[in-house]
Parts: sequence; C-alpha cells; structure tokens
Amino acid sequence: MNKFKEVPNPEQPAEKKFTPKSRGKKIARSFLNIFSGNFLSKDNVIALLPFILFLTLIGLGYIANGYYAEKSVREISRITNELKELKSQYIIAKSELMFMSNQSEVARVVAPMGLKESMVPPKKIVVKLNSNAPIENKN
Repeated sequence: MNKFKEVPNPEQPAEKKFTPKSRGKKIARSFLNIFSGNFLSKDNVIALLPFILFLTLIGLGYIANGYYAEKSVREISRITNELKELKSQYIIAKSELMFMSNQSEVARVVAPMGLKESMVPPKKIVVKLNSNAPIENKN
C-alpha cells in the first residue's frame, strides 16, 4: 500500500519527549525558582496575583479559625469548671437547709427565745352543720 509520509517542516520544531530525568530537572528548577524568589520577577505572576491574594486570605482565615476554636474550647472548659463549682455549692446549701429544717434542729434554735416543743398532739376541729339551718352566704 502506498502511504503518504509526512516530512516535518523545518519551521516547526520537533516535539520534545519528556524523560523521567528531564521531568526531575524541571521540578528541581521550579523549586529553586520558588525558594530563590525568581518566580516573582516573571510576567506570569502579575496575571496570577489575584489568585495568590485569594490563597493568602484563605490561609489567614484558616489561622484565625484555629485561634477562634482554641478560644472557644478554653471558654467551654472554664464554664464547665464553673458549673461544677456551682453544682457543689448548691448541694452543700441544700444539705444545710435539710439539716436546719429538721424538727429537732428547729426546736434547739428556738429554745433560747422561750418557745418549747408541744408534747400534746394536735387535735382536729370538726364543725358540724345543722341540716335545718340555712347556710349564710358571706359575699
């Protein structure tokens, strides 16, 4: 079969094939440009400046978020400790009130005032209504 053979134009450069060694050299050169600061002198950086500023803002936001989270955790810890302290004060006050409201404790406290505990049990007063007598309305 006849096939048309393409002859490369001398005006068009032949495509370069990348080998692992050339790729490694290119990556090393890129890192050297970044660390030395040479990448900032190129015209491409001006085109990428908005993106670089965007990444900087995101980084600052990330750092601020970390500080805010730490502050929140510290505040939660402080409030938790304060809550535990208030619960213990509540339990102590409640137990003191229970002790002070005991009948024997009340009798001991009011004894210097001249009050004594009654030895006679209380009696219930029952009022019987006369079924023939009309009930008066006190309105």
